[in-house]
Amino acid sequence: MKERSLYHKLVFLLIACCLLSIVSFAQANPPRHKIAIFAPLYLDSAYVDDTTYRYAKNVFPKFINPGLEFYEGVQLALDSLNMEKAALEVFVYDTRSATETLIQQLNKPELDSVELILAHCNSSEVKVFADAGLKRNIPVINVNLPNDGAVTGNPFFVLLNPTLRTQCEGIYRYVQKYHSIDPLVIFRKKGSLEDRIKTYFDEFGKNTMSVPLKLKYVDLPDSFTVNHLRQHLDTTIQSLCIAGSLDEAFGKRLAQQLAILKKQKYQASVLGMPTWDNIRDFNKPEYKGLEITYGTPFYNSKMDRVTQSITAWFSRVMFMRPSDMVFRGYETTWRYTKMLLQYGKDIASNLSSKQAKLFTDFDIQPVLNKQTMTLDYFENKKLYFLKWQDGIIKGVY
Repeated sequence: MKERSLYHKLVFLLIACCLLSIVSFAQANPPRHKIAIFAPLYLDSAYVDDTTYRYAKNVFPKFINPGLEFYEGVQLALDSLNMEKAALEVFVYDTRSATETLIQQLNKPELDSVELILAHCNSSEVKVFADAGLKRNIPVINVNLPNDGAVTGNPFFVLLNPTLRTQCEGIYRYVQKYHSIDPLVIFRKKGSLEDRIKTYFDEFGKNTMSVPLKLKYVDLPDSFTVNHLRQHLDTTIQSLCIAGSLDEAFGKRLAQQLAILKKQKYQASVLGMPTWDNIRDFNKPEYKGLEITYGTPFYNSKMDRVTQSITAWFSRVMFMRPSDMVFRGYETTWRYTKMLLQYGKDIASNLSSKQAKLFTDFDIQPVLNKQTMTLDYFENKKLYFLKWQDGIIKGVY
């Protein structure tokens, strides 16, 4: 922890000195392509007068981690591109600045010549970024949030983390392919998001070109037990239990209770929602024996040379393992910078290109407005389904 905090302080000091300035990569002759990167770095929350760290030397606030880890990956990717002598100018902005709003940052003069924006954003910022890209006719890549921000008519906006609708469609198709003849039970809690999930599943059932699934919905109380689940399962027939809620606590409780029933010879496996990718407890004893599957758009087998190099660097320099957000920062920066270098001002016409793959198979597809049949934005439609048991991955689909 001490080494981690010290490293982060050094990183923050470096960023504080360089933020909003230009990172120039060495090429004197070719014109440099310009990129803007926005992330919640919380520099003003971490430092007093840009020099004094607000917290104890062995303390690092968790709320800073996601944006900083994303930036760590960005910086490693830029270092790699610099080694290739890529002709770039990169502008970095702290979206949690205490002195400038996001609108003020996006209106800075240097943004007028920027050709690409990478944004680690929250729900209130999605449309602001999308509008900025539309205004300048340049791509904006939403790298983290599964929210389209009600964006319409914007051919420059790309959503890498698919929306809930897309993820539910992916789950429905996965079940159609691998579990269509199994008894299917969707356990859920009461709530508006849960109702939306049910609506999506029902819509896909009505519109599917294949045989629709026979889904049984079961509403559970807050403190449900194995007795609430047992009556819907069987000891002789394998059932697939689907978590019909994004609530991680609900998902963990459902998996725990199903693991208990598994030990009592009930035949069941569980399919979770995309939020299950955030759960790190599934290797604990209380989940032993249960087969757990969930979908994620971001999968890294960690077997490639680049991943191993990043992991080795973190181990050597930071005495820790890189987070998934580090790899997200590296991959998105590398992929879209490579596309910008290749296509230049035509990058917006090549957003669906599958070139420059690094870790993940993105499937960038246009999202059409059903009323007007015009393009609203681009979205990654690729979902990996990971099957786990006892903390070990058993399959990737």
